[in-house]
Amino acid sequence: MSLTLRTISREQHLAYIQSLPAASHMQVPAWADVKAEWRSESLGWFDASGEMVGAGLVLYRQVPKVKLYLAYLPEGPVINWHSPNLEDWLQPMLKHLKQQGAFTVKMGPPVIIRRWDAQAIKAGIQNPDVKRLRDVEATHIEPRAFEVADKLRRMGWQQGEDGGAGFADVQPRYVFQVPLADRSLEEVHKGFNQLWRRNIKKAEKAGVEVVQGGYEDLAEWQRLYEITAVRDQFRPRPLGYFQRMWTALNSEDPNRMRLYFARHDGVNLSAATMLVVGGHVWYSYGASDNIGREVRPSNAMQWRMLQDAYALGASVYDLRGISDSLDENDHLFGLIQFKVGTGGQAAEYLGEWDFPLNKLLHKAFDMYMARR
Repeated sequence: MSLTLRTISREQHLAYIQSLPAASHMQVPAWADVKAEWRSESLGWFDASGEMVGAGLVLYRQVPKVKLYLAYLPEGPVINWHSPNLEDWLQPMLKHLKQQGAFTVKMGPPVIIRRWDAQAIKAGIQNPDVKRLRDVEATHIEPRAFEVADKLRRMGWQQGEDGGAGFADVQPRYVFQVPLADRSLEEVHKGFNQLWRRNIKKAEKAGVEVVQGGYEDLAEWQRLYEITAVRDQFRPRPLGYFQRMWTALNSEDPNRMRLYFARHDGVNLSAATMLVVGGHVWYSYGASDNIGREVRPSNAMQWRMLQDAYALGASVYDLRGISDSLDENDHLFGLIQFKVGTGGQAAEYLGEWDFPLNKLLHKAFDMYMARR
């Protein structure tokens, strides 16, 4: 198969993404505007007849003091990962990125290896010998994903280290998803555990209302998000980041990003941002106050977002990252416990992969990043 690769316009890139059932929100052209501190480029793969058959958003981060770049394709590129000739896709990309001044390339193949259903995860949590998700037998294994990993290794790609937690700046390796395709909303609701169903009912009884907000409500979002950051001990992104995200994504597609609030007696208790690309819907950021937890605003809000995702025709509602720790003493355990209640499934992606175009610089950069 002969493929050519070249820089494409944002319009071509967006048209290609819109022709697909779904793609990562980090591979739409507008994501480049969200990551304003990086230089960006849209790449297109073309077959012999001149038809575009793949696309990728590349973000370039310059190394201090030198004209060299880390080239990053978050949750991309959007290509045929199961192609028998994967090198025909990736070799032209590496050659191009090297010409652009990249000394190393990082990408995140959007390929799922394993899935665990809620039942399997619950059994794992109850088993004292099991400490990690990977110690639990998967409900579904995708053999073709292992072939992709083997091919990448043979080509010289190296699997990035994400420490299993799947957080920090790299994209999460483990995510939690609620499948919606070929299911009724009643079936989705039935899939929730008893606690979730009880909490949704409790919120309804208490009169919790869930509303959508707009750009002008982002300051209120930020207030709840900063309360959450203090409580959960993480460094919050500034308000400007969310304003930029809203403007960039919704100018590309007016339905790309949504904002939700759950309120009780006129007071906003929790909030979330939602992202939509084709049939894939993500709950991307969540926030909640320290008050009003007894009326279960977060459960009410998630149920409303799930219903809205369903109404949009989504095939999957993605609750994003989880840690793979099933240890009740782990500070991230509450997150997986909350998400498992939706009756969905945990999914493990192939993770992020690096290709050092300049081995010496790549090693130096790795050491520099490790010290930060």
